[in-house]
Amino acid sequence: MAQEIQKLQLESVIGFNGHVISGLQVHPDQEHLIYPLGCTLIIKNLRDGKQGFLQGHTNNISCVALSKSGTYLASGQVTYMGFKADVIIWDFDKRDIYARFVLHKAKVEALAFSPNENYLVSLGGQDDGSIVVWSVKQKEAICRSMASANSMGHCLTINYCNLRDDVFISAGDGSLRVWKLSLSNKKIFPTDCQIGKLKRVIKCIEVTEDDTFLYCGTTTGDVLKVNVERCLLNSCGPTKHKFNKGVNVLKMLKTGDLLVGSGDGTFRICSNTGFKTIKSVTLEGGVTSMALRGEGQQVFVGTDASQIYRFGYTDFTPELIATSHSSAVWDAAFAIGSSELFATCSQDDIRVWHTLSSKELLRIRVPNMTCNAVGIMRDGRSIYSAWNDGKIRLFAPQSGRLMMMIPNAHDMGVTALTSTSDGTRLISGGGEGRVRVWEILQDTHRLIASMKEHRASVNDVKIKSNDKECVTAGSDGACIIWDLVRFVRNQMVLANTLFKTVCYHPEEYQIIASGTDRKIGYWEVYDGATIRELEASQTGSINGMDISADGENFISGGDDRLVKVWRYVNGDVTHVGVGHSSSISSVRLCPNNRFIISTSTDGAVLIWRFPNCA
Repeated sequence: MAQEIQKLQLESVIGFNGHVISGLQVHPDQEHLIYPLGCTLIIKNLRDGKQGFLQGHTNNISCVALSKSGTYLASGQVTYMGFKADVIIWDFDKRDIYARFVLHKAKVEALAFSPNENYLVSLGGQDDGSIVVWSVKQKEAICRSMASANSMGHCLTINYCNLRDDVFISAGDGSLRVWKLSLSNKKIFPTDCQIGKLKRVIKCIEVTEDDTFLYCGTTTGDVLKVNVERCLLNSCGPTKHKFNKGVNVLKMLKTGDLLVGSGDGTFRICSNTGFKTIKSVTLEGGVTSMALRGEGQQVFVGTDASQIYRFGYTDFTPELIATSHSSAVWDAAFAIGSSELFATCSQDDIRVWHTLSSKELLRIRVPNMTCNAVGIMRDGRSIYSAWNDGKIRLFAPQSGRLMMMIPNAHDMGVTALTSTSDGTRLISGGGEGRVRVWEILQDTHRLIASMKEHRASVNDVKIKSNDKECVTAGSDGACIIWDLVRFVRNQMVLANTLFKTVCYHPEEYQIIASGTDRKIGYWEVYDGATIRELEASQTGSINGMDISADGENFISGGDDRLVKVWRYVNGDVTHVGVGHSSSISSVRLCPNNRFIISTSTDGAVLIWRFPNCA
């Protein structure tokens, strides 16, 4: 009888999609910070740091909105051409889906709740171009209209008035409209705002508390002040020093001053007349979202470099409260025998994390380079890494100081790397197919052997516990077992696939390997004989595997975005983890079998609780 597949428990998430405009939201209870990552909404408790997760989207979340009381939370997603994009309303207290709406094509651009929470307005993306008003209580669409006139560009943002449920504003490329909802006619009627000869692309809207004026941030770097009732331009500024790379977000304070976030990473407090800068600070990455906490004691700021900052208004000093990778994460590694720390690598940097708190402890930057593989020496004295410039770099684990560099290690980039148990040797694989053995001495290094059997890039390398043998997986469809004493090939396994990952069974008499054919194969180390093949994925390749120390279980992850836990002997899946919104690039099991770390090409790092599956 087949065992029922259980759900893998998600412990915490390292990541924040900073490209979602106004993606950060603070709940009115002042205790929860809400933000998107891939197809998941994360609810973080600001007191104890614990995370909750809302999962229901099938692709990346593109916009987030929170109702005035915090009862409802809405999110929209992107999808593919020809497919409908979902809008989900969540019941915040129950942490469950309240309603799901499907009308927009390809993308939901923006969302806004009415002040009394009776309506939700959704704006479709460029391929859709429509505005839909939804009844929150009835859970159905009231009316639909095209957002812009044919002579105008596409609409980018919407916002509701603060006092009226029947008036909202839309804006975009050459378009600024005030809409009125007529329930009796089930229609919405637009009035175009007159802004003279100005040609602007508006990215964000902020309405004053009394609904008298609205402020519009533009890609040109200025702010428009418009009278809502008369739909007339009041002023435009600043006249001289515009905001570089455009205004992405605006928030109005109780004092009447404006918080302005611009694309060059500048975050400022400006006066609402003349838009003169009162205070200013520059952050890493362009500012894409702001959320006020309480009556203005604090503000949270998110950037497209996937950083979240916290500000107090009195000192206006940024405090970095959450960091994550903003580009694809290619590898992860635990220190041998320890589950407390792990390292990840991506474009530009290597980061070291504390597992339980998900806090970043160290960042090692190598600008304009991509790190393909990372590992921690068994003695913990160095972090070794493989880079696309053909160099192997060793760093000090506490300071991040460069301890050693092996230049020209491989011609077409170093694509795989591992170390012996005593830390005296490194085995590297390159894009040109060579496997090389390096001796690491006190202040220098020495090439011991260079082996060429692979005809394409070496994607993974694993070493036996006695350091006398290793196995490499290549894009040429070969897994080669090498003798590290005589530096010759012992055995070769061939398959009609591009091998991405390989593992030794802890007893080291078998290997398991997988790649683009979506199958996991078992082979004998001694003679390369095939033992069995498992159908591992419905779509896409398997990119990462790891095996438990007792050999009872192994884990896999790949293009299907699922983390799977398998029983080694039975060859069946016991648990599946759903949370990634893009291809999984690597999976790692911590030494004490407590956590699984999975990384993906959207910059996310997910930490799962490893089940007792045996």
